[in-house]
Amino acid sequence: MKAAVYHGPQDLRVEEVPVRGLKENEVMIQVKYCGVCGTDMHIFNGDGGSFEVHPPLIPGHEFSGIVAKTGSAVTSVQVGDRVSGDPNDMCGECYFCKNAMQHFCTDNVGVGTTVDGGFAEYVILREKQVYQFSEHLSFMEAAMAEPISCCLHGIDLCHIRSGCTVLVMGGGPIGMIMMQLAKNAGAATVIMSEPVAEKRELALKLGASRVINPMEEDVEAVLADCCKNVDVVIECVGNIHTQADAVRFAGKGATVMYFGLASPEAAYPLKPDLVFKKELTITSSFINPYTFERAIQVLESGTIELKSLITDIIPLDHIVDVFTKPEYRRTGKVMIQIAE
Repeated sequence: MKAAVYHGPQDLRVEEVPVRGLKENEVMIQVKYCGVCGTDMHIFNGDGGSFEVHPPLIPGHEFSGIVAKTGSAVTSVQVGDRVSGDPNDMCGECYFCKNAMQHFCTDNVGVGTTVDGGFAEYVILREKQVYQFSEHLSFMEAAMAEPISCCLHGIDLCHIRSGCTVLVMGGGPIGMIMMQLAKNAGAATVIMSEPVAEKRELALKLGASRVINPMEEDVEAVLADCCKNVDVVIECVGNIHTQADAVRFAGKGATVMYFGLASPEAAYPLKPDLVFKKELTITSSFINPYTFERAIQVLESGTIELKSLITDIIPLDHIVDVFTKPEYRRTGKVMIQIAE
């Protein structure tokens, strides 16, 4: 099969690789689309993702497709089913799995991070990782189930209450999803801070109450003018400067969610006195425990607008361009089309 194989930092090649045989509890999916994630960019640049990466590896963990083949013991899906897949396969036996913290599993298998993933014509998962979706949902939308599942976990940890004010920092695809989920969770005011004009315009179309250009406006002054208190800040940039700003912009008793993935070695000085005087809760969100089924339900409900977030559809043969040409990092979600 054809696949994009990561051989080391900034070394991604499209090449022919063998398709391994199925175990009895595994499902082979013919991939239609696979989204490019910030984690994939970190892997490409040698920074690693949520898990340690050992090349050669086929990345890609946001995919959808059709069941092409099933192992002898598989009963929940059959050939031809439309499916997406949770890339995280937990052991179910370690301390964390047995204590409802499966995302900290000490023997986790990550499709696209520790084992071969979706930037390929076929990907293989265990049956328990495979989720069906209806014909009402497109393959491209279904490929967004994984990022939405991660966002749902982050939103859960924000403890958004009806009527509160939420500031989302960063208007990329994840920020736009978080903004919509925050509104659906009951936020009365959702403010988007984003330097790119086109993204600010899109945020307004998707329901933002107010947008801010942090490069030209005094964010603290704007916040003071348009709300009494910022109850939740969701940082989706993954930059130490915006992460420091998130603490500064947070209101009294606020939750600060670090959702963007910064470089593992990055750090910034934090003033504990500021955290103390505001009584802040600073948290983060690690992968997607127990949320993939909910993500499919959210997609099927149509309560999240996704089509405007997908700005580029690139064939697998040209995937290297997405990682090397800066123009793709200035747009929205890039989808790699594997099959028609």
